[in-house]
Amino acid sequence: MSFGDLSENYELAAMKSAGISLRRTLQPLFYLITIFSIAAFIFANSVIPYAEYKFINFRKNIAQSKPALAIAEGQFSDVGIYNIKVDKKSGENGENLTGITIHKKSDVGDGSRIIIKAKKGKLVSSEGSNTLQMILNDGNYYEDILPKNYEDRPKMPFVKSAFKKNIITIDISEFNKIDVDNENITNTNSMLTTSELQYTIDSLQKNYKVDVTAFTENMNQRVGIQKSTQAAVKIKKNKKKFNPNLLDYFNTKQQLDILNLSHSNLESVKYSIESSATEFKLKEVNINGHLSSLNDKFVIAFACFLMFFIGAPLGAIIRKGGLGLPVVFAMLIFISFHFANTFGKKLAEEGGLTPFLGAWMSSLVLTPLAILLTYRATNDIGLINMDVILAPLQQFIKKIVPQK
Repeated sequence: MSFGDLSENYELAAMKSAGISLRRTLQPLFYLITIFSIAAFIFANSVIPYAEYKFINFRKNIAQSKPALAIAEGQFSDVGIYNIKVDKKSGENGENLTGITIHKKSDVGDGSRIIIKAKKGKLVSSEGSNTLQMILNDGNYYEDILPKNYEDRPKMPFVKSAFKKNIITIDISEFNKIDVDNENITNTNSMLTTSELQYTIDSLQKNYKVDVTAFTENMNQRVGIQKSTQAAVKIKKNKKKFNPNLLDYFNTKQQLDILNLSHSNLESVKYSIESSATEFKLKEVNINGHLSSLNDKFVIAFACFLMFFIGAPLGAIIRKGGLGLPVVFAMLIFISFHFANTFGKKLAEEGGLTPFLGAWMSSLVLTPLAILLTYRATNDIGLINMDVILAPLQQFIKKIVPQK
């Protein structure tokens, strides 16, 4: 806006005629932006983590003093291992509940197999406690029983029982996850400073490598790769002619037992690998989230310079000040930056990009634009050089149209 106004009123032209280049005009503002950049880094590294820490603790205190705030009317609220829906809340603190439906999350990740419905209930919590009690009255308990074989599932009934009074204890310690040494925590990235993030990332990466190594060794022992290799070597030494089909050395009954045992072991190993793969994936996402948070603190500081070297030259080129066209350009640039930043971080968390590239994607996308605009503004070149487009077109027309 400032440089657009200066350019619109030909004040930049007057400066240039007096021998003051645009580069020299930008110099004092560059020093100011440097101060802003340092302040932005300090804010992101100190103020934001402290505010996040205070916010999470404040939210926990609210949940303890007024637990009804954790549950909204007419919608399912995620509270610990339960999804809770109530039709109406009443009482001084909203502790009295009517029309309660509770879905309990399954530990094995196969949906909600336990459903509890009650006509009335009450929330009770004591100060300093990490638990929330829900006293239910006049309700029913439903549970879907899973058989060992999936094919038998349609034959299995569900369990139903009625109760006059039932007490459910809910763990609300999730509202206060501040143990930075716990690698399962995924929402403390914004609560840590750069030094704390570096320490946490180092711990998470070491633990991840240890877990992968232990899992690999455990799989090798379960599958018995080393023992099978040693047994094959012994058979090869004892027999003059080695038969690669080891089943030929056993009778039919022994072959059947071996195949059944192998199938059972393979199914067990497959299940272990699938469950461990999910666990390792979550740990990778956690590590990538911490790395992205570490890079974000530097991205914010660099963004101050980036926006300056886009905005100031752009204002000098378009020669429009005020709140019209400059605001439109500013919104488009910011939306592009925000979209690229969000897309890069999400992609990095899922492992599609490295955390460094994911966090710096927005800067990498807009840095060429900043360089281009600064170059064109300092060399008095317009936003779009029409000669580059029209000159080849004119030459083409001259070739196909005979000149008189």
